[in-house]
Amino acid sequence: MSARPLALVTGASGGIGLEFARILAADGYDCVLVARSRERLEFMAADIREKHGVAVTCIAADLTRDESIAELTAAIPRCDLLVNNAGFANNGRYAELPEDEIVAEIQLDVLAVARLSRRYLPAMLAARSGGIINVASTAAFLPGPLMATYYASKAFVLSLSEALWEEARSSGVTVSCLCPGATKTAFFTRAKMEGTPLLSMQPLADATMVARAGYEGWKRGKRVVIPGVMNAALAFSPKITPRSMLLRISRRLVER
Repeated sequence: MSARPLALVTGASGGIGLEFARILAADGYDCVLVARSRERLEFMAADIREKHGVAVTCIAADLTRDESIAELTAAIPRCDLLVNNAGFANNGRYAELPEDEIVAEIQLDVLAVARLSRRYLPAMLAARSGGIINVASTAAFLPGPLMATYYASKAFVLSLSEALWEEARSSGVTVSCLCPGATKTAFFTRAKMEGTPLLSMQPLADATMVARAGYEGWKRGKRVVIPGVMNAALAFSPKITPRSMLLRISRRLVER
C-alpha cells in the first residue's frame, strides 16, 4: 500500500481540475481523477504517472446523478485532500432556460460539493489532517443576472466553505475556498459566453497559476483564496457599491 497521501479531484479532465492534479502529483500525492470522460482521464493519467511516478486512478462519473456520488465514495472510501472542482454554468434568462439544465447545474455545483464534503470530512477530522479545496468563483460575491443559478451556486459554495473552515479550525483539517476570476478553460464555451464583455475586458488567467494559488493558499490555512489583484477588488466591490448598480454591471458583463 502506498504511503503517499491521496487526493481526489473532480472535474479533472481539463482546466483548473487537471492543473490541480498535476500540481498535487508533483508534490507527492497519489490521485483519483473524476470526470465524465474516461478516455480523456486515462490519457491525462498516463502523462501524470510517467512524469511524477505516483498512482493515478480514473473514475468516469456524472456527478449530477445521485448514484454516481454513492458509487464514487464506495470505490474511494477516504482521501486526504478533496478538490471539489467540477461545475458548469448556463447563460440566459432564467425563465427561458430548460428546467433540467437548471437542476443539473444545482446538482453538480451545489449538491455534489456538499455531499462529497460530508462523505470525506469525518475521516479527515478523525485523523486530524487533510482537508478540502472547494472551487467557487468571484461570482460568489455578486448577484448574477443571466447566470442566476451559477452565481447563486458559487455563493453557496463560498458560504459552506467558510463555515466548514471555522468548524474545522484547530483540528488539523483545513477547508479553503478558491475564488478565481475568468480563467482560460473550456468553461466559457460550454456556458455559451463567447463574445461577452467579461472575456474581453482583461486577459484570462492561466489555469495552472490559479490551481497553484489555490493549493498554496490551502497549505497556508487560508479560508478564502482570490488569485489576482483585480479579482480581489471585484470581490470587495459589493461592500462599497450599491446593489442595484452591481446588478446592472453583472448583467452587462455576461450579456451576449
